[in-house]
Amino acid sequence: MDVVIYLVAAAILTILIIFAVKIRGRTAEEADHEDRQNVIARVAAPPRVADDRGAGMPRRRRGLDRMMAQRRAQRDAAEIDTNIEEDADEEDERPETEERPQAELEEREERKRIQELREQERMKEEEKERLQEQKEEEEQRRAKEEQEKKEEEEYMKLKASFIIEEQGEAEELTEQESRNLLQEFIQYVKDSKVVLLEDLASHFEMRTQDAIARLQDLIADGSVTGVIDDRGKFIFITPEEMDAVTQFIKQRGRISISELVQASNMLINLSPTIQTTS
Repeated sequence: MDVVIYLVAAAILTILIIFAVKIRGRTAEEADHEDRQNVIARVAAPPRVADDRGAGMPRRRRGLDRMMAQRRAQRDAAEIDTNIEEDADEEDERPETEERPQAELEEREERKRIQELREQERMKEEEKERLQEQKEEEEQRRAKEEQEKKEEEEYMKLKASFIIEEQGEAEELTEQESRNLLQEFIQYVKDSKVVLLEDLASHFEMRTQDAIARLQDLIADGSVTGVIDDRGKFIFITPEEMDAVTQFIKQRGRISISELVQASNMLINLSPTIQTTS
């Protein structure tokens, strides 16, 4: 008889376990509660063991065994119910604990992305500034090279034109002597204000044509300003005097040649500043 009771109890436990597995698969709280009530109700029902008991087994013993089996089944059902509730509580708490690390991870990723964007912008600005500085340096270098090339060409022309007659032989000047002589040539023209080209060539022991070519080169590069008239004279005019004449013409509008000559005589100083001797 005990074997039968144990089998019945095992069957009840098996049923309870099957229901417990089904209950854990459900997500709605109402379904869980209803399933637990069904399990308890089935466990509380008396097992059908009346027909299988032996003829000589006392009724009191059978009732006691049945009551103990019911209590064990109820205790097992209560444990299963408790486990189900604990699992449900863990499932309810898990999303909250999982959402927090996910939010922190997303926040870190966002900060990292913003930092990378700022770093890219900074690198772009630095590259832009570097290219601008490189461009300016290249322009300065090119301008310096052009200036040096221009000065070298001026020197070569000067070296070819200035000749010193010494003991009947033509002797070329050194580079420093040529540069010094060029500055002396320019200063002589400025101080003279009005100079005959023949006198200029004679003063520097040059051919007249070389002196004219040299003077035209100096006018072209802006070293001196002035005009060469048809009588072989060079009239040096300072930039300030040139601006004064230009301003006079703009103010008067249409003027005659005589008025321009008269104004030029007043605005342009033709007196030499230094008396030079050859």
